[in-house]
Amino acid sequence: MPVSETFRPSVSHAALGDAFYDEVVPAAFPEHILRYRNQDWAVRIGLGDLTDDEWIAHLGRFEPLTGSFGKPLALRYHGHQFRTYNPELGDGRGFLFAQLHDLRDGRLLDLGTKGSGRTPWSRTADGRLTLKGGVREILATEMLEALGVDTSKSLSLIETGEALMRGDEPSPTRSSVLVRLSHSHIRIGSFQRLLYLDEHDNISTLLDYSIRTYMPEAWRDDVSERAVAFLDEVGRRVAATGAAWMLAGFVHGVLNTDNINITGESFDYGPWRFLPVLDPAFTAAYFDQTGLYAYGRQPDTLLWNLTRLAECLLPFAGQAELEARLRGFEPAFQLAFNAAFLRKLGLQSAGEAADGSLARQFWKFLIETKAPFEQVFFDWYGGLASRTRAERSPAAAHYASPAFQPVEAAMSGHRATAEARLDHPYFGGARPCTMLIDEVEAIWARIATDDDWSAFRDKLAEIGSMRDAYGIIR
Repeated sequence: MPVSETFRPSVSHAALGDAFYDEVVPAAFPEHILRYRNQDWAVRIGLGDLTDDEWIAHLGRFEPLTGSFGKPLALRYHGHQFRTYNPELGDGRGFLFAQLHDLRDGRLLDLGTKGSGRTPWSRTADGRLTLKGGVREILATEMLEALGVDTSKSLSLIETGEALMRGDEPSPTRSSVLVRLSHSHIRIGSFQRLLYLDEHDNISTLLDYSIRTYMPEAWRDDVSERAVAFLDEVGRRVAATGAAWMLAGFVHGVLNTDNINITGESFDYGPWRFLPVLDPAFTAAYFDQTGLYAYGRQPDTLLWNLTRLAECLLPFAGQAELEARLRGFEPAFQLAFNAAFLRKLGLQSAGEAADGSLARQFWKFLIETKAPFEQVFFDWYGGLASRTRAERSPAAAHYASPAFQPVEAAMSGHRATAEARLDHPYFGGARPCTMLIDEVEAIWARIATDDDWSAFRDKLAEIGSMRDAYGIIR
């Protein structure tokens, strides 16, 4: 199948060798109905010229892309699931289909799948994805990207014509296959598997590949220094993503070590939620009965996961040096949190102390009043320059309360950034774009009952308007 002349494929991951993956055969589906095509990103990776039939051939039937893998690769990894180690994991309903380069910045990117069939790591599962699961992942990634979170991109969703039995939604339910675009699918669990198998040489191989491929700035000639610099860089990236989640009011839901990758993108969305109000105990997964992965515990969970990565590097670096890098996570997270906080409010920094004070007062106000989370950020985007908009808000009564006075005082020292688009039509409305669970269920209900995709398309258009208002470049 022809692709753009600027298409730049790769087989980088295959060079690691078959100790890291298994070649697999994709499932043969009875139908292929294209439901979503991310044309912006398709153009950016050189696939924008594909016809819909060609698109389905590559991203539904998984005919190889010229210059990339001849067969898909199911990646091998282990991981802690709710703090219990599981040595039977791996790509059980997905695989690495191809690698290619971002034509804008040259980054190597992975085309990974979800719902593409059984692999040696499927165990008793069918290797499929429900259509609802695919729709939910698109909504999550589009919303997160618009809120400035470094996330995987949903590139394609194809309905595949099978009836699936599931215990967590009415069954039989419709099937699909999703293709996501990510910087890397190498996970903390990829290193854990090699430590579990006592394959120190392969840990070294994966470490060197990861640094040379994704973070060359961390390369050091001395292996001990290299391992420490790697942990430091992964920690910085994970801290930035975690901070962005908190400002997005996002709860991932399943922060197992196999769901945290070394390049820091947010990915692999299951029972995610967005907060209606600021509640540190809010959980996303119905099966998270202890609240282990609650919203307020996400930073600590990320650090716990990074500690598991550090354990994998002990054969190459001293414990004291690795622990010192782990201690850097909290200040890196706080720095990233403050930056993301100001970015979400469209405000300039007024100095570290003033920025921290505003963030603390703002957070205290949200917790005490239970004002709608996204609405408050929407109302005060641009700081006190947006007072008139805030006074017209559905949440205006909260701003007239004594609880808001410390926020207003702290905000007085901050000015809107030059890039803040206060006159954008998005901010002319009364309410922000949100992605609360009732909205998601309503979108799905129209698809499930009437095959009506209009609400889904309308929501994506609304998210696009928000992205434009915040100046988020796709």
